[in-house]
Amino acid sequence: MVQSAGGAEGPPLPKQPRRRLTMDPMADMTTGQPTAQRTGAQHAIAAGDYQATVTQLGAGLRELRHRGHEVITGYAADDLPPAGAGQLLVPWPNRIDHGRYDFAGHSFQLDLSEPARGNAIHGLTRWATWQLAEQSGEHAELSLRLLGQPGYPFCLELRAGYRLTAAAGLEVSITARNAGSEPAPYGTGSHPYLRAGSLVDECELLLPAACWQPADDRGIPAGPPQDVTGSPYDFRARRLIGSMSLDHAFTALASDADGRSWTRLCGPAAEVALWAGPGYGWLQVFTGDPLSPQARRRALAVEPMTCPPNAFVSGTDLLTVAPGSSVTHNWGIQATSFS
Repeated sequence: MVQSAGGAEGPPLPKQPRRRLTMDPMADMTTGQPTAQRTGAQHAIAAGDYQATVTQLGAGLRELRHRGHEVITGYAADDLPPAGAGQLLVPWPNRIDHGRYDFAGHSFQLDLSEPARGNAIHGLTRWATWQLAEQSGEHAELSLRLLGQPGYPFCLELRAGYRLTAAAGLEVSITARNAGSEPAPYGTGSHPYLRAGSLVDECELLLPAACWQPADDRGIPAGPPQDVTGSPYDFRARRLIGSMSLDHAFTALASDADGRSWTRLCGPAAEVALWAGPGYGWLQVFTGDPLSPQARRRALAVEPMTCPPNAFVSGTDLLTVAPGSSVTHNWGIQATSFS
């Protein structure tokens, strides 16, 4: 029994219905409804026949369309990027063997973000919350300060800019400034899946690479790059992909007068071209054979990389960014024949 304020016994208070508490930190406290997408804020840009969306999560490229057609594999704003689709890879692309490396006389151990293969994969920022720095109708730029952590005790200020123009399509600019007091190891890459038909089997590929990189079953380089001449990996002249399975790094890239290396995927519906600017000396090409039945061989990942797999261990094309210094790399995509 409860007592009234005057001390005399009063009638029992009626039972109050229990409120079901939500454990969703993104739910509105009044309505219980979600207030954010899993990929965070969506930054839409457009120019001419092109439209694109960049996400707060990882500064990822969620969609790119030309005349309403998908140029890359896209996904819903409330989904996570499938198989790395459109993700930005910093401060290293691809894999580090067992996550262990030496730098400047010290040994480091990264978390194994690819546990099935025992590797650290695709950097530290693709699941981070980036902030919008600038936006206009045709341009969005996001920023992130990557602070020191176990395995990578360095401080980088990062910028990821996405710009569309009616004539040239998409240009992506990635800048890293060392805001810390020690030199930092660095590499970057991006993970778009190009779409030019219903299956990559029906597409022709032009890949300006004179060498391919053998790798073991964990994706770690096994020996030096090999000449593509006379091998199944020679796509310097445009030819059909057919049933060929690819998940290989390529290098010794031919470039034009502007220092751009052009890869072209030509299918029954479109021709899509990816260019990699100076500093992108490697391309990882992946036909998607291990993916789910809905995604398998539906698009071709062409990943511009400044360094090869396991560069933190081998040192191959690994960049060292001095305190106060910055590096910038650019790549882009054009769709040339969507009807």
